[in-house]
Amino acid sequence: MQNHFVISALGNNRPGLVHQLSKAVKDCGCNILDSRMAVLGGEFAVILLLAGTWDAIAKIESMIPRLEDSLDLTLISRRTEVREKVANLMPYAVEVVASDRPGIVHDIAQFFSSRDINIEELFTGSYAAAHTGTPMFSLHVTISVPTNTSIAALRGEFMDLCDQLNLDAVMEPVK
Repeated sequence: MQNHFVISALGNNRPGLVHQLSKAVKDCGCNILDSRMAVLGGEFAVILLLAGTWDAIAKIESMIPRLEDSLDLTLISRRTEVREKVANLMPYAVEVVASDRPGIVHDIAQFFSSRDINIEELFTGSYAAAHTGTPMFSLHVTISVPTNTSIAALRGEFMDLCDQLNLDAVMEPVK
């Protein structure tokens, strides 16, 4: 039987961190099922979902304090269960581009939250527009829409919000 464990790490970015973390996972006999990693500013951030036998998970769990010290990272970890798939949800991708300003993520999150639509993934980025250098913002969100939701109505309400906020957006099913 597989057991599951999540590790979140944050610290100063430098070469070799992914190698060192993945080596510790391998040496304990665990497998990385899912992960996200990014360098944000000067910080390295990663979250790993591990699977392994009970003793492999216990081994990596007991190794957390040593990994924190040796890698100079802040680690948060916990045992977890694999998320059950829900059959009555449809995945949709939402892309937003706009002039950068505070509150865009909040406005989009509030829209979906008020409709009991869960945000599964969220990626954002800032960049300078070509030719003008205007500060721009991009957002990619994957949402889970209940199958009893009218997609046409949801898309219409979302596009109305984006028009009000001067956001360029697309909402389409994940293929």
